[in-house]
Amino acid sequence: MADMNVYDAAIIGGSYAGLSAALALGRSLRKVVVIDDGQPCNRQTPRSHNLILHDGDHPADMLQKALQQVLAYETVSFINARAEDATFRNGLFRIRAGQDVLLEAKKIILATGLRDQMPSIPGFEACWGISVLHCPYCHGYEVKGKKIGVMANGNMAIEMTKLIRNWSRDLVLFTNGPSALDKADGEKLASLGIPVIEAAISSISHNDGRLNELVMADGSRFAADALFARPAFTQQTGLARQLGCEFTDTGLIKVNEEQKTSCEGVFAAGDNASLYRAVSVAIASGTKAAAFLNKDMIDQEWMCAEPGVNTAC
Repeated sequence: MADMNVYDAAIIGGSYAGLSAALALGRSLRKVVVIDDGQPCNRQTPRSHNLILHDGDHPADMLQKALQQVLAYETVSFINARAEDATFRNGLFRIRAGQDVLLEAKKIILATGLRDQMPSIPGFEACWGISVLHCPYCHGYEVKGKKIGVMANGNMAIEMTKLIRNWSRDLVLFTNGPSALDKADGEKLASLGIPVIEAAISSISHNDGRLNELVMADGSRFAADALFARPAFTQQTGLARQLGCEFTDTGLIKVNEEQKTSCEGVFAAGDNASLYRAVSVAIASGTKAAAFLNKDMIDQEWMCAEPGVNTAC
């Protein structure tokens, strides 16, 4: 193991939430390390949208510029590795990253993101973030008025179809198996001219991630320019569970308004703790986490500076 380093804060995850937190803490004169292995969930997305000042920019270019700006602060460092373990002992968090990095920090910000669980449909993963899409606010404008599929079932199918209809009226709902729609919902979709296809999707035909057709298990084919879907997700790492953090019913790390988890000294920011998966939201939550982390440290330092207070604090 490398020599032990003690930081004010270790930020695990170096995408938008993590780098936003690092920027705020660097400007607060805190000794910070960012640990990241370079696998953001939007790595296939060609353009980022709905982010003021960066609408249409390439996500990788944005991250590279953000990292350069963050590392301009002398108290911020970066480790290109995956954080494997995090434990708390003797008043400090001990983090192991990669094969030869061991460090300690007074506090942690988990900005580890989520991992989308791709359905076993050939072509789905290759199109993810390009023409198989999650968020219409991020990508709906680029496919406005085009032929769009929605892959969902039950109540989620109605909510998604209703949402996507704002961007295009040329919709087809794919339930990817027997429909769980109730009679009233089925009649509503029929009245709006939205077909409901119950056959399972066997594959997605595409060119370099650009969708051409949905190929169904019964042999039928449906041309489409985009498909909106919301696959299940899991946490990107097991660190929050290892540290003992509580989770919401939906599998997100539970945080309060200050981005604090249920574990003292552990904050979470970005997709791992929010239902709103947007770059702007991730950036804002990273800034919040850093500000409240810094406030906690300031309060502790202020208390320890009072006359008569035990210097061991």
